[in-house]
Amino acid sequence: MEAQDAWQMVISQLRGDLSRALFETWVEPLRPLGYLNRIFVLGAANTYARDWVDSRIKSRVTQLLEGLYHETLTVQVTVSNHFYQPQEDSLAAGPSPSAASAPVPAAASPVPSEPPLPGDIPAASASTNRKLMLQRAYGSRRAAVIQPERGMFLTLYFFNNWLPVLGHSAAIIILAARSMCYWNPLTGELRNTIETEMGELARRAAVSVRTVKDVLNTPVVQNFFLRYKVRRVMTPNGVRTAGIVLQVRMDDPLTPEDQVTHNLAEGQNWYTPDFASDEDEGG
Repeated sequence: MEAQDAWQMVISQLRGDLSRALFETWVEPLRPLGYLNRIFVLGAANTYARDWVDSRIKSRVTQLLEGLYHETLTVQVTVSNHFYQPQEDSLAAGPSPSAASAPVPAAASPVPSEPPLPGDIPAASASTNRKLMLQRAYGSRRAAVIQPERGMFLTLYFFNNWLPVLGHSAAIIILAARSMCYWNPLTGELRNTIETEMGELARRAAVSVRTVKDVLNTPVVQNFFLRYKVRRVMTPNGVRTAGIVLQVRMDDPLTPEDQVTHNLAEGQNWYTPDFASDEDEGG
């Protein structure tokens, strides 16, 4: 994995970890300068930015990069005042720290209209073309609004096999719940317990609160995707439902039909013990 590709995956996570102001001020201007001998070098515009990264997010960046490269590494932040110029590709980064001082080409090679066959173009040209395509996808003001690097993993198995079983309402509610969680299959990091309101889940899924309640009480949903506890509070008018605590399954189990067809039984107790101890309630 090249340094710029790894960095794009890192900042997609940092964008969710930090406030928009912090991200745009300190993280967005950083540039990957290279990865060599287990040292990942980042370029910062000045000493203030370098010191902020070192003190605030360096350990987090190191953790994310180690998950991507599957090895222990060191993150080094260096001041490189000249690495960013308006005419440069905003995602371009050299393969090593010394490449930061290389002159910017007068004109980049155009992206071919059709995908080239392997070996048709030199490796350097292929790299330039990939950077141009990344720039078009991620480097525009439009992309800053859409944030295409922030996505939710959806398998074709879910779409093709679970959607017919669950129905559209249940499927979209499951995806809405997953959108409030975080799961990185590469690093194993998982945050899949959320505290929310029925109304918030309904808003995200664009369905009614009644539909959310009905879906959460559907056995196939409870057994394979979501398990929840109703959070109740005592008020002067009695006990009322204050919200729900959801534990969301982020990977896709086999459908009941496929469990029989392939003789692969799914473990039913995928949720944590604190959820297993309480009886499911519809609220």
